[in-house]
Amino acid sequence: MEQQSREPRRIETTEIMALLPHRYPFLLVDRVLDFEEGKWITAIKNISVNEPCFTGHFPELPIFPGVLIMESLAQTMGVLAFKTHQLEGGEIFYFAGINNARFKKPVLPGDQMKLHIEVIKEMRGVIRFNGVATVDGTVVCEAELMCARRKS
Repeated sequence: MEQQSREPRRIETTEIMALLPHRYPFLLVDRVLDFEEGKWITAIKNISVNEPCFTGHFPELPIFPGVLIMESLAQTMGVLAFKTHQLEGGEIFYFAGINNARFKKPVLPGDQMKLHIEVIKEMRGVIRFNGVATVDGTVVCEAELMCARRKS
């Protein structure tokens, strides 16, 4: 018996902006390619030469900062968390921790980062997850991260 494939569940920028409180220049998720609530999500961040960080990091050799790669992964998890949970008024997910972060290759203008998140465990409003950022199928960064559900 042939297994039917399902259509990817995309989320475009306007819905991402409805889910996350971030705005330009700090909204670091351009599109969600697919997800399954409470389990995993895959999104993209297009790296443009016009990113504000490149004026100082570094003007002669623009490299997308590692801290912004981490923030991109955390925001991707935030989208999944908001799609998975119904929050009460005033609640938000905060970036809560990073473990075992490794940067494997620089991310440059013109690259498209694919951001993949897999939930490891959720307990008492804290979500632990693995994040992997790739460019053209090559891992550029991986880490275990946490976000926490709290009143704002």
